[in-house]
Amino acid sequence: MESTYGVIDKAVAVHDPVVTIRDVYLQRGPRPILTGATLSVNRGEIIALMGASGSGKTTLLRAIAGLETFDKGAIAVDGVTMGGGPSTAASIRDLRRKVGMVFQFHCLFEHMSAVQNVWLAPVHVHRVAQPVAEHRAIELMRTLGVDHRARALPRELSGGEAQRVAIARALATDPPVLLMDEPTASLDPARRSELSALLRTLVSRQRTLLIATHDEEFAHSAATRVLHVSGGRVSS
Repeated sequence: MESTYGVIDKAVAVHDPVVTIRDVYLQRGPRPILTGATLSVNRGEIIALMGASGSGKTTLLRAIAGLETFDKGAIAVDGVTMGGGPSTAASIRDLRRKVGMVFQFHCLFEHMSAVQNVWLAPVHVHRVAQPVAEHRAIELMRTLGVDHRARALPRELSGGEAQRVAIARALATDPPVLLMDEPTASLDPARRSELSALLRTLVSRQRTLLIATHDEEFAHSAATRVLHVSGGRVSS
């Protein structure tokens, strides 16, 4: 587990694909959501996916995380490839070792302290001993500036604190890819600026971020590349 993270220069692009999406289709009932989405993301990039509500950007993140089954195409994340249709439990487990996701409304377990939320998956999914997982969780929360809130319940956290705990939880298994859905939705301008700076410190040759956002100013300040999702497809 890393305790510190390198900073990427936004001008630097390294051709080392870690996420590859090829011609992905996803339909809910009669409604097409993704209609041939194709995207290649290099290791160490921060990609902002922008688009109107209903354009498919959140659905695309959920498909990358294995939370949405898609109908056709392929998604590969750091050597794990998923095809259209249902996947096996083993392939989903392998994929989720590669991906961490921060949801728009954080989705922290309300009955657990902040630090318990962070060490839960390493202990119960990856069978890490609890004392080891808790020590790593505290170190990760310290890196994100919220270790002093480790014993607080989610309802006792500010919006910014809850978001940092959610980021710590997503990073607790040290995934190479971090996904974030509308991370600035509940933040004031000062907090958005802080988040932009924080995300740049999380990225190195070992980690990649994909962010779905409506926030154009944030996207251009935080991302190494801004892409647009419209009609279920991705374009530059």
